[in-house]
Amino acid sequence: MQFNVRPYVCGALGRIDTVVLGKLTAAGPRVRPALQQAGAALFSSTPLPPYHRAEGSFAFSWGERRPAGTGDSPADWMSVAETYETPGLIGDGERVTLHAGALGLVDVYYVRLGGAVYFSSLIQPLLSLVPAGIDWAAWASIIQVTFPLGEATPYPAIKRLPGSSALVYDQGALGTERRLPRWLRTEPYETWTSAGELLEILHEVYKDYEGRRLLVPVSGGYDSRLLCSVAVARGADVESWTTSPDDGTDTDIAFARAITRELGVGHRVITQDPADYPGDAQEVARRLEYLTPHHAWYAPFAKEVHRSGRVLVDGLAGGPLLKNFMVSGAALEATSQAERSAAVLGSLSLGAPSQPFLSPQAQEWIEEAVREQFHAATSMLHGHRAELPLSVLHTRTVRGIARSAVNLVGPEASFAAPFIHPDFFDAALSVGVARKDKGRFYRELLHAANPRVAALPSTNVVKQPLRRVPLRSTAAPARVYAHQMLHAVAERVPSLLSEELHAVVLDGPDALTRFTGWNDRFWVRGLVLFGLWLSDFEGDLGDVSPPF
Repeated sequence: MQFNVRPYVCGALGRIDTVVLGKLTAAGPRVRPALQQAGAALFSSTPLPPYHRAEGSFAFSWGERRPAGTGDSPADWMSVAETYETPGLIGDGERVTLHAGALGLVDVYYVRLGGAVYFSSLIQPLLSLVPAGIDWAAWASIIQVTFPLGEATPYPAIKRLPGSSALVYDQGALGTERRLPRWLRTEPYETWTSAGELLEILHEVYKDYEGRRLLVPVSGGYDSRLLCSVAVARGADVESWTTSPDDGTDTDIAFARAITRELGVGHRVITQDPADYPGDAQEVARRLEYLTPHHAWYAPFAKEVHRSGRVLVDGLAGGPLLKNFMVSGAALEATSQAERSAAVLGSLSLGAPSQPFLSPQAQEWIEEAVREQFHAATSMLHGHRAELPLSVLHTRTVRGIARSAVNLVGPEASFAAPFIHPDFFDAALSVGVARKDKGRFYRELLHAANPRVAALPSTNVVKQPLRRVPLRSTAAPARVYAHQMLHAVAERVPSLLSEELHAVVLDGPDALTRFTGWNDRFWVRGLVLFGLWLSDFEGDLGDVSPPF
């Protein structure tokens, strides 16, 4: 991993033990000191100048977008977090604050030891300070929802600093500070933003990228065609690439060709080899530190982006913000908070597989653990006018989907997420969920951007018969790899799996050919990820007896 555009950072705040800090700095990528003083230390893989420095005070940040250097006193940490979506370290001589971004897209992990907090932008170096262990609640959500929730990581002693929160060292004491981001501090009313007004805001956001060579991947859906249409309308230097999402149809590729031809943009298809799938899946799982089974398909694409010399324009958050993605009819029609939360969690969770994958006791425990974690992770959103899309954004988008841009494209290459820009984000949230139902508002927005492109077939509304293509993730090389990892789970934690899945494992790799449905494939991928983690940490984990 080359930290070209976003550095690897680590450090500490509090009553720092220099021996422990030395272990941390030695355990990860090579770093140099950016700050060393009583109560605060910060190290970075590349030079990291502060955006503020004065006698007794400092302010650093290391996200994709950062405050410009000024001689002024640093702004309140929350204003930095929500304006730039960046983590940072701020001190004023008496108080030191380590903060996440408002959504928490760029990870900050930490452990508490003695009177100090030791932090890192990667989990692995922190394992030099604490035992590995297993956090079963985290794995429950990774398996059932495909990403962890809240501050959980696979390891009980290592936590993730959630969005809109900070760790504070003040007057010799460590504490936690949580804030409401600006989108929860606003009045809950519909402002009747029009599609045209939202498009104007998106054009303004693109001014941040003027003069830069852009790569806008087009997938055939709404988000990418909107972003590419605006880039072309602004006369940007644009290329567009498409790859297979490994969904069994490759409709994206056919639709993207029509879109880019209409826009007059050079188009390239990044191909994938089924023989490479096991290596890609392992590489992505380890690079994402075993947090999600998503994104194995993205690996060849990300490597090409690293060589492109272009800024990747990513449609992150477009689905929840603009088309109610993962917001079901049951959630829209719910008459109580409990019904609404259950409906959103149901949309985010995997559906029932074609046969039981988990033992009855494991299934019951995991469902309860995930319910508790989801409630804790979304409780601050309850009752807000945009609770439904925000529940998706604060969970699935941040902890699962954002990994492709944040951790696979970055830190080697730059990515831009126009929909996350504060002006666009707030305006899109102001549009009520009822207006977005069934994609109506999004189609208005696409038509305002480019009516000819808006009329082209979309993967969001597929009406014609689909041409089936072989799945890379279920081809023979993938089956052999998946079987090895499922066997590791069956041996190490037999009570997790159902009798039916134990029988499948005994039958060998080709028995996995029965699992062709969407839900089945994701159940397999989650358990395979768990098997890889168990195998990689076999000598470090000790007892992995489950709580069920």
